[in-house]
Amino acid sequence: MKILFVSLGCDKNLVDTEYMLGILGNEGYAFTDDEQEADIIVINTCCFINDAKEESINTILEMAEYRESGNCKALIVTGCLAQRYQEEIEKEIPQVDAILGTNSYDAIAEAVKNVLGGSHYENFKTLEGLPAVSAKRSLTTGGHYAHLKIAEGCNKHCTYCIIPKIRGEYRSIPIEELVESARELAAQGVKELILVAQETTLYGIDLYGEKSLYRLLDELNKIEGIYWIRILYCYPEEIDDKLIASIKRNEKVCHYLDLPIQHADDMILKRMGRRTSQADLRSIVTKLRTDIPDIALRTTLICGFPGETEKEHESLMYFINEMEFDRLGAFTYSPEEDTPAAAFDDQVDEEQKKQWQQEVMELQEEVIIDANERMIGRELYCMIEGQVSGENTYVGRTYRDAPDIDGYIFIDTDETLMSGDFVKVRVTGAYEYDLIGEIA
Repeated sequence: MKILFVSLGCDKNLVDTEYMLGILGNEGYAFTDDEQEADIIVINTCCFINDAKEESINTILEMAEYRESGNCKALIVTGCLAQRYQEEIEKEIPQVDAILGTNSYDAIAEAVKNVLGGSHYENFKTLEGLPAVSAKRSLTTGGHYAHLKIAEGCNKHCTYCIIPKIRGEYRSIPIEELVESARELAAQGVKELILVAQETTLYGIDLYGEKSLYRLLDELNKIEGIYWIRILYCYPEEIDDKLIASIKRNEKVCHYLDLPIQHADDMILKRMGRRTSQADLRSIVTKLRTDIPDIALRTTLICGFPGETEKEHESLMYFINEMEFDRLGAFTYSPEEDTPAAAFDDQVDEEQKKQWQQEVMELQEEVIIDANERMIGRELYCMIEGQVSGENTYVGRTYRDAPDIDGYIFIDTDETLMSGDFVKVRVTGAYEYDLIGEIA
């Protein structure tokens, strides 16, 4: 039996997919990336914003055609869309043979056995606790880096976000389990761990009575074979002195933080249900850059949140220009069913949202060009990601760049390098988002 997996959405979802691949691999199933030869198709879905929801629905409908007239004997839908729209999927897409909720991916082997036996299968555990998985993950990231999901769910309940309803309240994975997982990844050749969760900075509060990301970093830093530890999804209000001190003392922890601030105007932040003000954000960014001078800060923003006017947009633009984030992404607001913000009266026109998003990204482009030019002459270690086809040019990432979301450094050399190698590079030039370098 050959199984095709389609993993949509975020890196947290990808970790769930990799566990399902590991479970089914242990059961003796083979895998394929060809829809036409797949006996079973599994779609791990996302529905965080409307575009993600549409992509998930369209993918299910596309794969349903193979279930109806192709080789496919079973179509299984898992993840966030399955959790949120179980009844709609059952009613509207009868080709779906099994549906698993977000906390039930450990039941994937049972689901496959049931549907191949001719039975419809569903599994929706309560959004408490965590799935019990003993199988090793089957990595899909190339082997030299991997995401380590340290917690599930979220307690923040921002007014625009559906995650607490489809992922549950915050549940941390115990330190000893994460260390064991990290050791297994290192034994498979992983050199960079990317810590992910809906929010990483709150890690451990439910297990240890205090925020314990600093303790986790101390333990992960001891693992032989791991060279970089990168932290994503840090809520700025939860960053404290213990975390900063841990980043500074642990040499494997990249001086890089992802801070999803979402906006910088006080009125909009309050309507979003965020727990920071613009003054708080200024203070946190200043403290991080004072305590860790070479830190790279990434953020994400929402443009066109209900109630936003030109005044609030200009406040955000001024903040971006002043803070000079090293990395920044901007998205238009997407009203999601069952969230408070979707019911707000003062929704913003789509064209206006897109215009503000464009202005934010144009401003950030100016910021990053200046910042990249200031990098010229610096020497940095970088991880090789691959080689440009037909050229003596390699593609790498510095500590300042997370895979898939940030930039690259292009290195011309006659040396033979492999993906996952670390080399010291001198920056010799700059593009808008990428750098040019040579072996130092």
